[in-house]
Amino acid sequence: MTVSANVGTVLASGARRLSAGAGHAGGANASLEAGLLLAHTLRTTRARLMSHAERAVAPAAERRYRALIERRALGEPLAYLTGIREFWSLPLRVTPAVLVPRPETELLVERALALHAATHARVAELGTGSGAIALALASERPDWRVTATDISAEALAVARGNAARLALTRIDFRRGSWFEPLAGERFDLILSNPPYIGSDDPALADPALAHEPRLALTPGVDALECLRAIAHEAPRHLAVGGWLLLEHGAAQAAALRAELVLAGLRSVRSHRDLAGHERMTEGRL
Repeated sequence: MTVSANVGTVLASGARRLSAGAGHAGGANASLEAGLLLAHTLRTTRARLMSHAERAVAPAAERRYRALIERRALGEPLAYLTGIREFWSLPLRVTPAVLVPRPETELLVERALALHAATHARVAELGTGSGAIALALASERPDWRVTATDISAEALAVARGNAARLALTRIDFRRGSWFEPLAGERFDLILSNPPYIGSDDPALADPALAHEPRLALTPGVDALECLRAIAHEAPRHLAVGGWLLLEHGAAQAAALRAELVLAGLRSVRSHRDLAGHERMTEGRL
């Protein structure tokens, strides 16, 4: 007869495996993720797990958990394993069809809200992926008219699903590359977190990035290709006084500021993320 292990034992084993795996620098992070994966497996909360360490874990559940632990130890993003990532306090469903939303991208949302305090606005997000930015803005400004584009039908399906689950139904999702679905339209705010990692950048060797859609990570050898294209097309889609906000790599701010100036934008400036890196740049028509 098989004897079931308890929660405490299973968690300790999972944390040890994660500590030895790719992308884990220490025990604290491994313990947290081990708990999140077991909570996901058992369909409960991590807090409840920690308060019931003696609870038995059924052998079938333990096998499912160990399979998830192994995938995480090999570098697969936690969000793909649980199917959920929080962004701007919104629980978003994510799949390998979209990038995992990063905390630093919340800076785009913060700046958009700061730059346009009016109740009404026309807003476009280019390359929406999971819909994170568009959904965050719609949650904060229910009367804004938000349009979100993406070239990937699979990504748009994820974004539409997130909007439906969160009851944020006023977003217009359109398929197409950057401004292609927005012909003849102008907006008060245009935001994007486009691909900005050069295809020869060693950062792409990160085990976590190997699982994310390459199309959303790199434009090719020229890391600024997408950023430059958006910057120079934006004036044809901005209302007078409208703002363009772009996320970019930590070493790209100066080059991007120059591109925005060349495109005819003014009040061009960059902002730092919580790590101190210049992470996003904005300019006004």
